[in-house]
Amino acid sequence: MMLDNLKVFVAAAQYGSLSRAASQMHLTVATVSRRINALESDLGCQLLHRSPRGLTLTASGEMYFSECADLIQALDARLESLDQTLNSLKGTLKVLAPTNMACGPLDDFWQDFTQCYPDIELTLDFSNIREDMVASQADIAIRVGPQPDSSLIQKKLGSTSTVLVAGVGQREVPVNLEQLQVCPSIASDLLQQWDLQDIHGEKVSLSKQHRHISNNLQMVINLVVAGAGVAMLPLSLVQILIERGQLQHILPEWQGPVRDIFLVWPHRRSLSARGALFKQELTAFLAQQPWCNPP
Repeated sequence: MMLDNLKVFVAAAQYGSLSRAASQMHLTVATVSRRINALESDLGCQLLHRSPRGLTLTASGEMYFSECADLIQALDARLESLDQTLNSLKGTLKVLAPTNMACGPLDDFWQDFTQCYPDIELTLDFSNIREDMVASQADIAIRVGPQPDSSLIQKKLGSTSTVLVAGVGQREVPVNLEQLQVCPSIASDLLQQWDLQDIHGEKVSLSKQHRHISNNLQMVINLVVAGAGVAMLPLSLVQILIERGQLQHILPEWQGPVRDIFLVWPHRRSLSARGALFKQELTAFLAQQPWCNPP
């Protein structure tokens, strides 16, 4: 509040008139007068002499004006520049995203976004290790899975299920859970225990001895396509391969955990116009994907 009152005082001193200061700041004369009185009360001294001929600075007013005027003008200029930066669709936008979501499922999105908005300069940081947004100075991040309570604003965009798949050339494809338990399988290091639920809500947990394990989901997919075994994978990664006939969706009545998709950004950082546009476009894109369920 004192900063606002200082701005009113500086304007009144510059224009030598309460009415002119009020007009320039789009305030009433009464408001300008009240704010200057409040500032004088806070500072414990009189800043302006008021007379029918206008305003003149007291000795204390001269001191405060000489110290504050340039600072107030510089601050206004910086804030105006910041406002233009935040509200412009031209400039940088740093996005964090998990590699397994950003590469593959979102390939078309990146192409469309950069073609439609060439003035937005994307910095894309993909990693399956969750980075700290504040430390990385990112504007916005795509996150998958449960989000812990934090200082981030979170918007759920949808979810994708995990499904059981096998290569189309695999000779022994399980047709029930008993066969699934003993058939050759491939797992990611994070999904070695298969927690399944059927369409009626029945839950089963399979602790399998997997033939192959990898920390890279693309490698898991490659091995499944080659017929090395069945796997449980996010539908976002395998939907297009199922449509192309490279993979087959097996035991469709069973599915693994649902993976929620979020956009997050820092509470204390304004979402720029570029970030808001990114959120809007990604939300629209996901709503059209067969592997994404709306929130």
